[in-house]
Amino acid sequence: HLAEAIISQQISGSAAAAILKRFLGIFDERKDFPAPRAVLAVKENVLRGAGLSAAKVAAIRDLSLKSEQGLIPDTATLASLEDDDIIERLTVVRGIGSWTVQMMLMFQLGRPDVLPVADYGVRNGFRIAYRLRDLPTLRELARQGDKWAPYRSAAAWYLWRAVDLEKSGVEWTRPRIRLWRAPPRGDASARRRRSGVRTR
Repeated sequence: HLAEAIISQQISGSAAAAILKRFLGIFDERKDFPAPRAVLAVKENVLRGAGLSAAKVAAIRDLSLKSEQGLIPDTATLASLEDDDIIERLTVVRGIGSWTVQMMLMFQLGRPDVLPVADYGVRNGFRIAYRLRDLPTLRELARQGDKWAPYRSAAAWYLWRAVDLEKSGVEWTRPRIRLWRAPPRGDASARRRRSGVRTR
């Protein structure tokens, strides 16, 4: 849910999980997110009491309002849209930027080709993995990300992992992935080798 991505903005995963639990507790919900109308019925100070900042409360309320007005696509509609279309439609909500939508694309919709180049962890992970002195610029990271398509979400995971390993004192070794390249169609011996047939 996009509201979960709002809650997760600029805080650790454990802090976000704790706030989300308190937020859902307001509505006696354990798993399902409350309906937009239910969120709008709760006073701001109650939402703040769950640990949400004023900016996040405003963003969640604006999201709920626009959802009630039919301006936000439902989950089924989102699943049928391209990533860029989803970003364009959802960033009309107050406090929702590209990063927030990208997190939703990756973790809620399971999109495989998302690289949040503005994410500090991704940039720092790139610096660690490539043994750079400074953080890459957004343009440099995006250019490198083009080489990882269509699996940039997996690349982002590895870059976040590089940061985790550095924090734990484990030396990061950049994985070297050798991609198999198909032989020319006329190369019969190569096809036999690939199929396990011995060649003389």
